[in-house]
This record gives sequence, structure tokens and C-alpha cells, in this order.
Amino acid sequence: MINRNAHNALKRLARGFPVVTLTGPRQSGKTTLAKMAFPTKPYISLEDPDIRSMAEEDPRGLLSKFPDGAVLDEVQRAPHLFSYLQTHIDADMRPGMFVLTGSQQFGLLSGISQSLAGRVGMVQLLPFSISELKAAKRLPATLDELLFRGLYPPIYDRDIMPGDWFAGYMTTYIERDVRQLINVRDISTFQRFLKMCAARIGQLLNLSSLAADCGITHNTASAWISVLEASYIVCLLRPHHRNFNKRLVKSPKLYFVDAGFAAWLLGIREAEYISFHAQRGALFENLVITEFIKECFNQGRQSNLFFWRDSKGLGIDLILEEGDNLKPVEIKSGQTIVPEFLTGLQKWSVLSGNPKRPAMLIYGGERELTKGNIAIMPWKKLP
Repeated sequence: MINRNAHNALKRLARGFPVVTLTGPRQSGKTTLAKMAFPTKPYISLEDPDIRSMAEEDPRGLLSKFPDGAVLDEVQRAPHLFSYLQTHIDADMRPGMFVLTGSQQFGLLSGISQSLAGRVGMVQLLPFSISELKAAKRLPATLDELLFRGLYPPIYDRDIMPGDWFAGYMTTYIERDVRQLINVRDISTFQRFLKMCAARIGQLLNLSSLAADCGITHNTASAWISVLEASYIVCLLRPHHRNFNKRLVKSPKLYFVDAGFAAWLLGIREAEYISFHAQRGALFENLVITEFIKECFNQGRQSNLFFWRDSKGLGIDLILEEGDNLKPVEIKSGQTIVPEFLTGLQKWSVLSGNPKRPAMLIYGGERELTKGNIAIMPWKKLP
């Protein structure tokens, strides 16, 4: 069993809220973490047709079976349950009574906002982080192997090839999640859309170009991106608003929640192919961005991450915003540190009015060192 960094945040929120929600992509370990954090609570899954039928036909009867609360898995499958859950909780506001899990933001968050606002603490659980695998001594030895395997728990819990698992995940995801959220008539077009998204990792999201390449309308591409984001397949990194008297881009950048799944969508079937693949740098950038996102989510916080780019092409891969403080981060997949790696950070620090502002470079090598105000960190020490 690999310990999850989100465990402490989940327990902390359970001391202050009557309901704790654990959301994230399918197969990210939500059920395992909920059972581990609350071992004495009864567990029921709304994926079970009998349980779901009871939740829809006799929600009060179902909840009355759990006077001290329970873990309700995939609760968005029974949306009518939220209103009855509100009444049940309001009669007994003990903290940590119910733990809800779900893998679709649309159904889960709409139910919470309508019926359980102010009663819920939320943790978003993504696949394993590098630090979690490192603590468990399960971290792949090389960066290319990690980019190939990704970080979904089943790949580390079972004797299964990543490609075999990703193929099944793709089918299951489309059959269960996509068709519940939107009416996709042509599955092959949606699959092509996913692959086109993988080819655009780290780029500004251009829905018109994406739609044209897939033969769909702009509105369809927009709807499909929303579904991919709501079901934790892709994530969008928004641009930072502070312009330092420069014109900024306004479009978000596109990433996948798991770099390994993106690599599989790109047709990479062996780890050694990554070394020479044109998208290696983009996959590494994807890995680093999502590691920082996991660090926020594992603490029960929303993302405070942005990128920065002006209209002339000067950009910073990642901006960490902490109050009024901004920390720039550049991401380079090379193993050898060259002066060009630091140029963007140095220019941005000057532009921001604080040339000595602490900055960070994360790269694909092994050594940790410092160059002036720039901390240089190897990938294994993320975040």
C-alpha cells in the first residue's frame, strides 16, 4: 500500500465539516484512500445497481441505515441523494459524518453547490506524485521510464503493461464518462480529438485549429474540452494577469492530468522511444506542471499556479502565486544545464522590477545547485 499525501488534508477537513468530498479521475485511488482514512465507516458504492436504485427510490431509507455516516462512492450517480443528504446532515452536524467520492466534476460539484454549500470540505486526488512513489521506493529509475509509465496507481499495483492498461482506460472512460456527459455519436472522432490534444501539450489552447484538424465545429471542440477537464483527463493552466506593462496572451495552456496517458495517445509504446521523441520536452513540462498541481490539491487547496507570456513571446512556464509574491519556474527536460535555460527567468525577474526575486529551474538531470537567485532542482526532487 502506497501512502497518499492527501491523507492528512482529508482527515483535517473531516474535523471541521460534516461532509468531506474526495474527487479526481477514475483509478486515481479515491476509494482506497477513503477506506484507509476512515476504516470504521461503512462503505457503499453507487455504481452498484441495487444501491443506486435504493438511493433513487428511497433515499431517506438508505441514509437511515447509516446514523453515524458512511463512505458514499461515486455519489454523482444518484444526484437526487444530495438534497436528502442535506436534510440528514442538518439534523446532526457532527463533523466527518459522510465521505463522498466522485470522478465527474459536473455532477458532483453541481449537487454540492445546490444542496451542500457550506457543509463540505473538498480534496482533489490525482494519480500518484513523484514524492509518493519515491517514499514507497517505487519510483522508476529513469525519467523516460516515468514519462512512459505515468503515475496512475493500477500501473504500480498490478503486473500489467502501461499500454495495456491505458487502452482499457480509454475504452472505459469513453463508454462510462463521456457518454454520460455528452452525446458522442462518432467515437473515432472523439478519440482523434484526444490524440490531437496530446499533440498540443504545453501549447496555447486554440479551439479553432483543434476543431479544424478533427473535422468538428468550434462549439463541439469547446464542449469536448470542458468534458475532458470535468472528468480529469486534461487540465488547463491559465495565464497570470500581471502584465508589467506588456500585452499578455489570454488563452490557457493545455496539459494532461497524466503524462503517461498522453505519451500513450502519442503512440509511444516503449520507454526508449521517448528519448528521441519530438514531444519529450512537452511531456516533461506536463509532468512537472501536474506535480505542482498535485502538491496544491494534496493539501486541500485550490491551484495557485499560472503561466506568463507576453505578445512578443517572452514567457515563463509556471508562476507560483502566494499572496503578492510571485515565484517563476522554468522547466527544461535536458540533463545538462546550459546558460539558455536561465535566460527567461533572468529577463522576467528584471521585467518584474525585482532582479533578485527567488526563481526556480526544474530540469531532467540529477544535480541540485544554485545560480544567483535561481534554485536549480532535478526532477526527482519535485515539487
